[in-house]
Amino acid sequence: MKRIAVVPGSFDPVTLGHIDVIERAANMFDEVHVLVVHNPDKAALLPIAQRVSLIQESIAEAELSGNILVTSWSVGLLVDYCTDVGASVLVKGIRSQVDVAYETPMAIVNRNLAGVETVFLLPDPAHAHVSSSLVRQVAALGGDVAPYVPRAVADFLQAERE
Repeated sequence: MKRIAVVPGSFDPVTLGHIDVIERAANMFDEVHVLVVHNPDKAALLPIAQRVSLIQESIAEAELSGNILVTSWSVGLLVDYCTDVGASVLVKGIRSQVDVAYETPMAIVNRNLAGVETVFLLPDPAHAHVSSSLVRQVAALGGDVAPYVPRAVADFLQAERE
């Protein structure tokens, strides 16, 4: 039986920490769906289609192997997407205890709703302090985001500033 996992996130923008989690998930599962979702609690910097494109470019840039699909989902529950594609696992990167506290109730509800388990992956320590929010703030103030994001994202954000 094919082991399918979903790596959901807003990816606004995708960071090197996200790419690290995607790569490790691709090494653990037969198929990985990187799913860009809308987070109504956050004001988005990039439209969803742009985020999908930047993730695809970043995966190509990192030369990740494995069956990785990048798409988006904006209607319904995350577990509905999982059911539609036959995924039994969600993979979430967690940076701190704050992330664990936020993600744990959702993991329990997703298991109760659809039997979808959640696997938490700790980030590479080099990226543990990086969030998309931090990248957005640094970029908005004209700072160099290259140490925190794939080249495709750094180039895109730089071009947007010019």
